[in-house]
Amino acid sequence: MFEGFQLEMVELPEATLRVRYGGSGPPLLLLHGHPRTHTTWHAVAPLLAASFTVVCPDLRGFGKSSKPTQHNDFECYSKRAKARDCVALMDFLGFEAFYLAGHDRGSYAAFRTALDHPSRVLKLAILDGVPILEALERCDARFASKWWHWFFYAQPDKPERAILPDPAGWYQASAESMGSENYQDFQAAIQDPETVIGMLGDYRAGMAIDHLHDRADREAGRTLQCPLHVIWSLRDDLEEIYGDVLSVWKPWAEQAVTGAGIDCGHHMAEEAPVELAKTLKTFFDER
Repeated sequence: MFEGFQLEMVELPEATLRVRYGGSGPPLLLLHGHPRTHTTWHAVAPLLAASFTVVCPDLRGFGKSSKPTQHNDFECYSKRAKARDCVALMDFLGFEAFYLAGHDRGSYAAFRTALDHPSRVLKLAILDGVPILEALERCDARFASKWWHWFFYAQPDKPERAILPDPAGWYQASAESMGSENYQDFQAAIQDPETVIGMLGDYRAGMAIDHLHDRADREAGRTLQCPLHVIWSLRDDLEEIYGDVLSVWKPWAEQAVTGAGIDCGHHMAEEAPVELAKTLKTFFDER
């Protein structure tokens, strides 16, 4: 897994991140989603490494990266804090400006990084996500029935009690679908109580303050300054819930918004790595 890549624990001002990086060319930062770790990119990163220096961290609170010690400190779990980690990580690796892609919960951290640090992000790819504020403002019975976990995971104490007695039963997955080493890393993460709490903190911050950060940006007229490409899973429910996904993103972007669906389920990096890598390469290579 990740042949030719380096694996390090990188100590940053606010967090210590487990990071895998390799390849050559312009820097490309890939942010994973819930409940995965950076190893979800194991089949995608090598395909991109011929054209880019690919950087794959475990987000703060996830995998083997550090976890905030105060579980109720939502700012420490916020996408704004994770955006600071992203910029600090790329500083550590010597990259002033970089390409950025984020999937699922990682898409919110990627979005926040591009909004808060516009001079650092050259292009942004969002995978299976819309801004948290947009999701909450458009919430209806259909959203609540399909994405109920947003509200459950944000509750105090109860999610841990439900998940921790049988994490593998809660987060059902298979080595066949994920790849054996990726699956082993995933299992190590979900079996660690502090990591489960760290992943839940991402949802709690979303409901507590991340949407307020989005609202403040919208009210101030702040938008993404870089090109934006949105990719969604055709066998997931983003189109079903939002219809025209690109129309949700257009008010948030200064430049044109492009995008399309990929014929796979939610975990696209594992289910359609070749198509995803090709799509990302085409977008980031365009001048």
